[in-house]
Amino acid sequence: MGLFDRFRRRTTGGPAAVRARLEGAMAKRRLRGWNPPLENINALVASGGPRLLARSRELVVTNGYAANACEAFAANLVGDGIKPSSLIGDAELRDQVQRLWLAWTDEADADGLTDFYGLQAMVAREMFVAGECFVRLRPRRAEDGLLVPLQLQLLQSEMLPFEKTETAANGNRIRCGIEFDAIGRRVAYHFRRRHPGDSTDQGAVIPETVRVPATEVLHIYRPIDAGQIRGLPHIAPAMVRLFLLDQYDDAELDRKKTAAMFAGFITKTAPEEPMMGEAEADLDGAAIASLEPGTMQVLLPGEDVKFSSPADVGSSYEAFQYRTLLSVAASLGLPYHLVTGDVRQANYSSLRAELVEFRRRIGQLQHGVIVHQLCRAVWQRWLETAVLAGALDADPATVRPVQWIPPRWDWVDPLKDIQAQVLAMEAGITSRRKVVEATGYDIEEVDRENAADAARATGLGLRYRTSPGETQGARATPATRAEPGNGAGNDTDDGAAATDPATEQE
Repeated sequence: MGLFDRFRRRTTGGPAAVRARLEGAMAKRRLRGWNPPLENINALVASGGPRLLARSRELVVTNGYAANACEAFAANLVGDGIKPSSLIGDAELRDQVQRLWLAWTDEADADGLTDFYGLQAMVAREMFVAGECFVRLRPRRAEDGLLVPLQLQLLQSEMLPFEKTETAANGNRIRCGIEFDAIGRRVAYHFRRRHPGDSTDQGAVIPETVRVPATEVLHIYRPIDAGQIRGLPHIAPAMVRLFLLDQYDDAELDRKKTAAMFAGFITKTAPEEPMMGEAEADLDGAAIASLEPGTMQVLLPGEDVKFSSPADVGSSYEAFQYRTLLSVAASLGLPYHLVTGDVRQANYSSLRAELVEFRRRIGQLQHGVIVHQLCRAVWQRWLETAVLAGALDADPATVRPVQWIPPRWDWVDPLKDIQAQVLAMEAGITSRRKVVEATGYDIEEVDRENAADAARATGLGLRYRTSPGETQGARATPATRAEPGNGAGNDTDDGAAATDPATEQE
């Protein structure tokens, strides 16, 4: 081997080629300080969960962008409610179930503040702020006067202590307040009896926590890692940027306020001489002269006036704000205009492209979290309770099939959206039932209302341009009138169908 061959870089494959593809695992000079701990997400949540939760709640209350993003997240996730559509074949039984459910939704809230769909919105907000929400199923007595003796109670994440990790008396493991059996199933939740941050609830409670069976609790959260047992705030990736941006905005606002303070400073060679104009002394004895509009002041010999010129907000402020808020919106998984309300640089195509991707993500949360963890469990328990209470005469297994319909997405141009739905129905791509249910209404109820409207209009002798089940084009074609003496008969009625031009007499 030659002398220079010893210094040549080897070009063979094998381990070297693999190492080149794993650059992120190298310990080079620029990566030497990057040594993250190899911790499970449950350990990170247990150690930093309380502080992260406290900061998240404060940020949503005090920061305008965070508050707006929270409301936009909840409005798009559940809107006016993810509603059930029973799949029972018996139309009469299906109608009975749907009517009973609709009446019960007004009684679902244990606090009596909203209905079942309002509870869905509260769960969505808790997922954004805290990453999780607990729903306790509360059976009620018959004398409580409810249609179905069942109500729902929402519990915040703070009610389940992160620090409660121990071995229970029965040998089960308790991790972050959740009790698991020997094979890893959730068997109970150890809730606090009162909120740790509620200073209005000062009652002495012993013991501090109460064990609630897992069959009575719904834990609503989005697991982002395998084996994750507690939720992470949806706002977590953007918290630091939002906090620092808020401080930066405050500093720029103070600087702008200071720049608006116009002040003048008078210098003179003889301090004992009177100052120009009429001067007053402040509390410290310093002379202060006022400046009035239209003043023409002649300075005395040796006097000079200089005005303040504080630094103004730089020209890069808006560009910096825009890029930072873009990063915040990307961290939250929300479109930029939903976080900021700024649509100056948007058009129809860009808005629609952005919303399509966003709604794919929202669809994942709707069906994988809200429907799977909340709606299905509530529907099943509600049916069982209704049958046991005698409010519904049916087998719970036969009336259980149901599909959950999320709110229909509204586009910028609703006319094109409706036309697309009509074309999809005519082509057999979708059914009229699905189109109607996507609006949040029951198709049987809509059909009954249409039939009642048509019967009432006919009885009153009213005629409209379009009636249910009739296309607009057929009604828009004017009726023909026969010419006198051509043997065509009397004039046609205004409501008659249009005559085909090919069959008209010459």
